[in-house]
Amino acid sequence: MHVDDFLKELDAALGSQYILRDDQDKVPYLTDWRGLYTGIALAVVLPKDTAQIVAIVKICQQYQVAIVPQGGNTSLTGSATPEASGSQIVVSLKRMNAIRHLDLQNQTITVEAGCILQVVQEEVKKHDAFFPLSLAAQGSCTIGGNLATNAGGTNVLRFGNARDLCLGLEVVTPQGEILHGLRGLRKDNTGYDLRNLYIGSEGTLGIITAAVMKLYPAPINHSAALVAVADFPMMMGLLHFLQKRASAELTAFEMMTQESIDLTIQHFPQFDTPIIHQAPFTILIELFEYQEEKLPTASSMLEGLLEEAMQHAFLGDAVLANNLSQVKAFWQIREHITMAQAKEPENLKFDIAFPLSNLSGFIAETDQMLRQAFPGIRIINFGHLGDGNLHYNLCAPKDADPGYMADHESKIVSMVYQQITQFAGSISAEHGIGQLKREHLKQHRGDVAYHVMQNIKRALDPDNLFNPNKVLIRHDL
Repeated sequence: MHVDDFLKELDAALGSQYILRDDQDKVPYLTDWRGLYTGIALAVVLPKDTAQIVAIVKICQQYQVAIVPQGGNTSLTGSATPEASGSQIVVSLKRMNAIRHLDLQNQTITVEAGCILQVVQEEVKKHDAFFPLSLAAQGSCTIGGNLATNAGGTNVLRFGNARDLCLGLEVVTPQGEILHGLRGLRKDNTGYDLRNLYIGSEGTLGIITAAVMKLYPAPINHSAALVAVADFPMMMGLLHFLQKRASAELTAFEMMTQESIDLTIQHFPQFDTPIIHQAPFTILIELFEYQEEKLPTASSMLEGLLEEAMQHAFLGDAVLANNLSQVKAFWQIREHITMAQAKEPENLKFDIAFPLSNLSGFIAETDQMLRQAFPGIRIINFGHLGDGNLHYNLCAPKDADPGYMADHESKIVSMVYQQITQFAGSISAEHGIGQLKREHLKQHRGDVAYHVMQNIKRALDPDNLFNPNKVLIRHDL
């Protein structure tokens, strides 16, 4: 490949100011959010529209240069980070951030892939609508990245993953063609479901450039509570009780173990709330209220439900938020668990999911196995319990030598993954595969599923130029 000729063609297509070549300019695009992976890029390219992405793809096809698509660079598995070869380009979609169309009658919004999630939330709020995708990185993650990884977040129990919120996509294929699918249809039974093929593919099959996303009526109020629960059967009893009685109003059921709360208070003492010291588990429950003048209100409904649940012995004690500020304060406790763990130098993270009926068995058995094998290990287990998604994270013992987790990582991962298989779970609930889990995908999904994925990749991207060595291992193609 003649690098100078390649870069000159990119300059002609986009303008030289949107082709970053200087090492210092490229730095923000080369390391993943967790700092696990750092690569080298031949250039970072900043297209403004779909036509420019088409031009980039065709030039890369001509010169056989691989493309790493990148949104907000908030991947937790290294899926948006280039390799160390220096022969790939990063295509950042952050300039493609337009809101193309807001259709309140159809309850949809059409946005470009580089649009920041929080911007979408705030825009629809102006029109008394609600976009329910919500996660910690919403101030920097983008809709394209959310779809490429099928992001989850805190409202999945009520509204589903990013996949469930998407009605259509515009995608640039590895051949430089545009797949037009922005019709906003809720029913469209015309052949294969191409939309769902690209959602969750982490940029390995095509570059998502725009999407039609579902909107919902804006809730008029929120109600939340922190609830102390003694054990897992009690917790599941409470969840099923609320699902039956609260129905669509129940939007979140978040579990926090005592260890995860203790670590959070250690680093953020402002969250030292009495209720969270009363039991092995604390549950954050949230209800949305949609109808004005509805009786009971969300707050009184939640209070009544918890009083009744207490009579059924589903909980020990509870504290209700009196206003929206307190609702936000409760969520701050939950969201700061991740920040607290980030302050621990030695840790491992597992984003996993199970059928609800298998959660208790996995937690009890895996906790015991790990504590026996690694005395003093700290298990920071929390997550979106209502949809079966655990963030099962581990910190080194407090007195461990530096490098403890690195020394034991292989054995810990093997043990946890074996347990995930035994309890019919998933090694990735909402973060994707990327680089982090690609070596485990074949064993986890099985030979047939992996072979089908290989065939799809070969058919759509025969030159393996779209995010190579992510999800699928390069030498398997």
